[in-house]
Amino acid sequence: MRTEVNINIDMITWAINRAGLDLSDFMIKFPNIEKWLQAKKSPTVKQLEKFSHKVHLPFGYLFLQEPPEEILPIPFFRTNSADDKKVSVNVYDTILLMQQRQNWLRDYLKDNEYKNLDFVGKFKGKDDYLQIVADIRKTIGLEYEWANSLRTWEEALEYLTSKIEESGIIVVFNGVVENNTQRPIKVEECRGFVLVDDIAPLMFINAADSKAAQLFTIVHELAHIWMGQSAGFDFRQLMPANNPIEILCDKIAAEFLVPEESFNRIWQAKKDIIQTARYFKVSPIVAGRRAMDLGKITKVEFFDFYNDYKKQYQIRKDKQSGGGDFYATTKKRLSMKYAYYINQAVKTNKLLYRDAYKLTGLKGDTYQTFINKHFISI
Repeated sequence: MRTEVNINIDMITWAINRAGLDLSDFMIKFPNIEKWLQAKKSPTVKQLEKFSHKVHLPFGYLFLQEPPEEILPIPFFRTNSADDKKVSVNVYDTILLMQQRQNWLRDYLKDNEYKNLDFVGKFKGKDDYLQIVADIRKTIGLEYEWANSLRTWEEALEYLTSKIEESGIIVVFNGVVENNTQRPIKVEECRGFVLVDDIAPLMFINAADSKAAQLFTIVHELAHIWMGQSAGFDFRQLMPANNPIEILCDKIAAEFLVPEESFNRIWQAKKDIIQTARYFKVSPIVAGRRAMDLGKITKVEFFDFYNDYKKQYQIRKDKQSGGGDFYATTKKRLSMKYAYYINQAVKTNKLLYRDAYKLTGLKGDTYQTFINKHFISI
């Protein structure tokens, strides 16, 4: 039996717009929507459930009389934009998902008497970027030119990530909402975000970005943890937003990855962006930015290089085949540090399997296969 329900039809258009979808295109694919909007037909519960899934909206929201106020829990800094209150639904849902995981982890660590991390917010209100860089290096155990001994950008990123997680910070790499490949997170909107916490800080890096570019994002987020401020960012053209904290964190990331003294020495010998990038294991764009900031090239030269490099990178990316190993990807999407805590909680009967499935986005046999065959205990 068809059970039709009455709802505020404005919730339908709001939900479609919220999902970033075009109303006209949506009505072509789902003709019933037009009939609902014209009051020619009322939706059934089953149809509304299907609709809520398509627009990535909690089902119960559709029965509200007006759209709820969805407040972004962290500032989201954008290059050349003052709007730091709104993001796409995919980014918004990902921030909330990471917050849920962080909340569980915070409670778990406190219940098990883990201590707060003394470096979180250690330099709040200070602006000596050289001192901050030195403290970050010392805390996570890195030498001055740590990346030069590694072979590739990928190795540098892997090594840095492992050192960061050893210090107590969760690092998540993902380019979609949880495991849903139909909900990508666009690099141009979000390169990453950081959720600062005294005991369970969490960093999210957009895995759709290039590995070398991810290096800059991860260090920028490290700087935010030392400054004690959560935030998200897009880094358009690898430039920071016009905000004092963003500008400071940008300087910290640049000095951490490409120290000025070392850069001047290498540049004097080579005067080549690509060769300089290879030495420091950073993106050529990062090396180019450093050259511009230190007066080695002009802004025009940098942006010409930037635009050309992005075109070439996109061509190479388009030629790459898709797919990949699901469980290898899962290690990055979860963080091995986070997976370790989940596994420990389950083994000690402090977390039910059903809750472990929810906190990892892995169900039943998939969860067991990951833990038994692919999980690396730390």
